[in-house]
Amino acid sequence: MPHLFSPLTIKDLTLRNRIGVSPMCQYSADDGLPNDWHLVHLGSRAVGGAGLVIVEATSVEPRGRISPEDLGIYSERHTEAFGRITQFIKDQGAVPGIQLAHAGRKASTYAPWKQNDYGVDVSDEQGGWEVVGPSAIPFSENNRTPKELSINDIHEIQEAFRQATIRTREAGFQWVEFHAAHGYLAHSFYSPLGNERTDQYGGSFENRIRFVIETTRIMRQEWPENLPFTVRISSSDWVDGGWTIEDSIELSKRLKEEGVDLIDCSSGGNTSNPSIDVGPSYQVPFAEKIRHSANIATAAVGLINQGMQADDHIRNGRADIVLMGREMLRDPYFPLKASHDVHQTDNLDIPPQYERGWTGWN
Repeated sequence: MPHLFSPLTIKDLTLRNRIGVSPMCQYSADDGLPNDWHLVHLGSRAVGGAGLVIVEATSVEPRGRISPEDLGIYSERHTEAFGRITQFIKDQGAVPGIQLAHAGRKASTYAPWKQNDYGVDVSDEQGGWEVVGPSAIPFSENNRTPKELSINDIHEIQEAFRQATIRTREAGFQWVEFHAAHGYLAHSFYSPLGNERTDQYGGSFENRIRFVIETTRIMRQEWPENLPFTVRISSSDWVDGGWTIEDSIELSKRLKEEGVDLIDCSSGGNTSNPSIDVGPSYQVPFAEKIRHSANIATAAVGLINQGMQADDHIRNGRADIVLMGREMLRDPYFPLKASHDVHQTDNLDIPPQYERGWTGWN
């Protein structure tokens, strides 16, 4: 039976354990370019023993950024800047991943710590921009009303995803994730709460998932066949009349047919005040249901912050990997500590510079 520190092999890639660093926005880039903050933030988690380190939601075009300080990969400058980060992560024994994204109607907002002073929406005068979506429905009363995308507009964004996938490959990433969750562009297409279109991209379930399926197909063509291709979805909108876990299972089956290797099972984000029963591992049941019902590998997320807790999810077949966010912000060395908690210390990959700190530790 696999456990938290069992290797995980997908295609030709093997992770040293089943702990991944979830993509977490740092709001610290300039024109989408990663800098020393990102090198240290991501690199320290690789040093800390994670098997997979995923770069935050990285936009495929400038207007797809959540904030002006978000990362992007929409030029050759970005490819080069990411190169030293991917190499450092690899040098520490971890796998570098990236989440390719488009914020859609949730773009052009301030970083969270600026919102108390400036509000949510970044005005044009302060460097904001026009936002887009499947329909002209704002995310909230504090957000801009998006421009409804034309068919040509949709195809242009899909081309941006294609180009970003090529740059991702050239930058040395070994794991790519298409961000189709949290109310951003792809999610707002497949959820009926953000999509009132009457053309081939709206209305029926088949039409609403078309953007995700087509974009996955386009990206998959540019990604190496021997490396993992994954998709993050919001497994439920947590709102009556919205997207459901049953919808997610069906979408996951379709994505598997398109060559997707793993579904990253998050939830919510498409409405401003959903009723969510938040608690430890509260989103893990989504990963378990999709894993068994769609017969596809899954990642579990959602307030997983203890070694035994994470190990239990793997041992009981609820997910194939756990992706951790807040706990990794608190402790980049969580994997090394968790290995002692679950009594799996035989194959620890401790940098020699840090061995003194772990010798005899318990």
